[in-house]
Amino acid sequence: MPYIVKVDDNYHHGDESERYTHGRFADAEGALAACRMIVDRCLAEELKPGISAAELYSQYTSFGDDPFVVCVDAAQVRFSAWDYAKLRCDELCSPATDQIPPP
Repeated sequence: MPYIVKVDDNYHHGDESERYTHGRFADAEGALAACRMIVDRCLAEELKPGISAAELYSQYTSFGDDPFVVCVDAAQVRFSAWDYAKLRCDELCSPATDQIPPP
């Protein structure tokens, strides 16, 4: 399984002792789906009625899980948990979507 999803803790940024391995995947799509699921789970835990996208994003970047993909003998995969979280915060907190649930 050439794709490994590892997770850092934004609350302990830079502390590798807080890092854990979420799982190993045969393809990049599986690894990326796992990363998105981890971020979505963190956002769902902090999502409250009336919270703004900026507030939700601040909570995530301060306390959420920060998954990334490590490739072993495979093409590199780029995933920015913070970029993905920013998009999801905007979607989740948009008045037009009335706080749609995460995928």
